[in-house]
This record gives sequence, C-alpha cells and structure tokens, in this order.
Amino acid sequence: MPKLKNDTLLKALLREPTPYTPIWIMRQAGRYLPEYNQTRLRAGSFLALCRDPDLATEVTLQPLARFPLDAAILFSDILTIPDAMGLGLSFQEGEGPRLERPLRNEWEVRDLTVPDPEDRLGYVLKAVEQTRKALDNEVPLIGFSGSPFTLACYMVEGGGSQDFFRLKTLLYRRPDLLHQILAKNAAAVSAYLQAQIRHGVQAVMIFDTWGGLLSHDAFHAFSLPYLRQVIAALPREWNGQRIPSIVFTKGGGQWLDSLADIGCDALGLDWTTDIGEARQRVGNRVALQGNLDPAVLFGAPSTVRQEVKRILDRYGPGPGHVFNLGHGISPQTPVESVAVLVESVHELSRRDH
Repeated sequence: MPKLKNDTLLKALLREPTPYTPIWIMRQAGRYLPEYNQTRLRAGSFLALCRDPDLATEVTLQPLARFPLDAAILFSDILTIPDAMGLGLSFQEGEGPRLERPLRNEWEVRDLTVPDPEDRLGYVLKAVEQTRKALDNEVPLIGFSGSPFTLACYMVEGGGSQDFFRLKTLLYRRPDLLHQILAKNAAAVSAYLQAQIRHGVQAVMIFDTWGGLLSHDAFHAFSLPYLRQVIAALPREWNGQRIPSIVFTKGGGQWLDSLADIGCDALGLDWTTDIGEARQRVGNRVALQGNLDPAVLFGAPSTVRQEVKRILDRYGPGPGHVFNLGHGISPQTPVESVAVLVESVHELSRRDH
C-alpha cells in the first residue's frame, strides 16, 4: 500500500507523536460552502447527492480544496442503514429526515433484517473507492455510521424529535423489543463499517448523536453495550494498516470513563466538556477529539484564535488530540472563519509537540 503523505490524524488517534494537532471538521463537506450548494442543486436533492458516487466524491473533496485539513470524511448520511432495511428514507426541505415506514408494531421489529452492505449500500462503497482514488494518499479518509441506539431513535420515531417520546415509551414499556432493534442495528452497523474498511476507509467514526438523551442507567443498558459490540466486530488492521475508531456520544461527557473502556481508540467530546478534565479522566486509554463550540465561528477572527488556544492549552502538551468542533458545523458559518480555525490549530499547536 502506498504511504499516506499526511498521516497526522491516524497517528493522533493512536496517541502517537505528531508535529502538530491535526484537525478535521464534522460536516466539513456541507451547506456553509457555496460550491457544495451548487453541487446539491445539480443533484436535485440531498438524497440524490448521497446516492451518486461521483457527486458524493466531489463534495467530499471540496473542503480539502479550500483548507489544509488533515482528513476527508466520506459524504453520506447516518440513515442509509434504516433506508437499506426498507424503512423508506426521504428528506423534506427545512424538516430534516423522515422514514416512511417507522417501526410501530411488534411484527415489524421481528421482520427487520440486517442488510448486506455490498448489495443494499453499494453506492456508498463505490463512493469510498472513488474518494480514496481521488485523494491520492494525500490525507486519510474517515468512514462513519450512526450508533445502534441513534439509528433506533429515528427508526421508532420516524424522524427527528425534541424528546423522542415514542422511543422512550418503547424503552420503558417494551425494553425487550428495543433490545431486538438494537441487536439488529449493531449487526447492521458492524457489517456496514467492515465493508467501508474493505473498500478503503482508513478510520471509522460512530455517531451516537442521541445517546445523551438517556438516563445514566438507560445509557449503560441501551447504548453502551451495543457500541462495545460494534467496536469488537471491527478489524483492528486492514492491509497491514491500523484502522482507528472514534466514538462520539453527544451529551455523554459524564460517561467518559465507561466509554473509554469499550475498545475504541478515540472519544469525541462536545463543547460542554472541559477537554483538560476529560484527558485526566481517560488517561492513556483513548485519544480525544474536539471540542470547539461551532458558534465560536460566528465570532471575530481574534475570538476564533483565542478559543482555539484555550482548548489547546486545556488539553496540554503531548499526543492524542484531534481538533474538531463539538458538533457539526453550522450552515451559516462564514467560510473565512474556517480558514482562521484551521490555520490557528496548525500554527498554535506546534509548540506542544
């Protein structure tokens, strides 16, 4: 395998020494970029964009043409798995994702099948191959999936929600049914990420976006074990290369000790967690990714730089930090602010390495 020209991200995820702190940005290929909006217009819809490997590759590369980011992340959506399970994904303008056939009955849960990613998600895997080729080993490609619990939230609710009332009702009334859904989701996520690795991604991330909605006990019963199951199913190496794994539970800062023991290489932090305290808690078990508040990018350039310095200072010297936002970048973000962010991280972090 040809060597990566910039493997800073992979080294940081494995807590190996790096010349500076690497940075990539959640949703870095997205609506804050005018070129993305033009490509999406050409595609006709968000879903059409996801399902066209040529266009998915194009938008994956767009932020790298603007900024010296240390990784590309595959352009796709976490709800590709429920869609492949036959739940019928669509996106309504201004409303977000909808599933036409959410899980409402016991027989629907019983009949749910784990999709073969090579068959049902071939368009994603083709995008992985094309993107890897287009990157030409400049930077690594990150693959991803939603977590079993986060996917279940959408599959039961039928879309996004403030409180996921239907999901939580199922959790407390029929926990057995929810566990059935989660077991199938864990098998589906494992198969999907394994396929992404086979087709060329060099790191994987699991987005447990809604794990933070749960109580302490519910998180340890309905999210954590299934995250552990997925991580255990992933190959540690492929073609002689280590494939690092990142787990991000939004709102999960209080469970870092538990999350650090599930076998992943790195944990993502949202902006509500102090990264210095997080580092003390996890010790040498995992690397940390994060955790700038995306709203900082609406501030003046001096503010962006100051907040970058604050997070770098809190983390302190030494390896094991990947700089990122504490959640996805906002569509209203000024492009100039992203340039300041990336430049500041690369410049200011060199003193700590």
